[in-house]
Amino acid sequence: MLTIIKRGQSTHKLNSLILAFCLTFGVSLAYAQSYPNRTVKMIVPLTTGSGADIAGRVVAKSLTETWKQPVIIENRPGAGGLIGTGVVVNSDPDGYTLLVQSASYAANPAIYKKLPYDPLKSLVDVAILGQTPYVMITAADSPYQTIRDLVIAAKSKPNEITFASAGVGSSTHLAAEYFNQMMGIKLIHVPYKGSPEAIQDTMSGRTAFYMAPLDTAIGQLKGGKLRALGVTSKTRNATVPDIPSVAEQGYTNFEIGLWFGVWAPAATPPAIVKKINQDINQAMQDPDVKAAYESKGIKATPMSPAEFTKFVREEMGKYQKIAKEAAIEPQ
Repeated sequence: MLTIIKRGQSTHKLNSLILAFCLTFGVSLAYAQSYPNRTVKMIVPLTTGSGADIAGRVVAKSLTETWKQPVIIENRPGAGGLIGTGVVVNSDPDGYTLLVQSASYAANPAIYKKLPYDPLKSLVDVAILGQTPYVMITAADSPYQTIRDLVIAAKSKPNEITFASAGVGSSTHLAAEYFNQMMGIKLIHVPYKGSPEAIQDTMSGRTAFYMAPLDTAIGQLKGGKLRALGVTSKTRNATVPDIPSVAEQGYTNFEIGLWFGVWAPAATPPAIVKKINQDINQAMQDPDVKAAYESKGIKATPMSPAEFTKFVREEMGKYQKIAKEAAIEPQ
């Protein structure tokens, strides 16, 4: 708020405002310099083994070493991530309770009529943890050897073939809907509690495919328990170079990716947000973090808080468009 001091008015009010600002800034800076001095909790509103959970645990381990304080992961799944997100929204804005979520954070406003929080005001965007493609998986003994096989089958049997997701409105749901839109096919959506459950039922053949985060499915892929039809990045992923991209299989305009990030309650002091952001970005240079990320197909893409905010807003717009074209009725 801008306060105007009129000509002739006592400078006492101006001096008081300046003093108040300096004191507030000084306290905030001092608080940031001593942060953290106790355990930091990272709430993951998804199941253990989900993409955000995997990325969050890698970074939490590095931050524990940097901060010399425990950084623990607490999984609070349910309602498309809304339960765990609500825990963070209602937490003290002191930097000691953070949210680690996937692109579902940007997808939820397109799926729910009324969220129990304001996605633009209730939380502050802190940092991006990394990005990874989805990998389109099917059972190892699936009749679909290629994406073309699946598309042909789906066009011949509209609304008969099923696909899995990690929940209604999850990023995996909207990524699959985007695929369906691009291919001009109609399939039946089968939502699950999270990625592990969706992978398990796809592996057993109960669903035709799952647009899985690469980091969650890489173990089963390397073990031969799943067949990969393609990765959703424009080009192949260096971690799984034998898997072709969807784009190179004749669908040149297809590209969609998954990402993971960190948020804090809205009133968290800017100095704390800046420190967390800088320390997370520094963690991306840690050889152990790099190795863990590379083994899971995650790419570190550090951003400032302002850059991350811009990125998240753009992603929200993208998912709004996908949901609208898929005629997904907001819940």
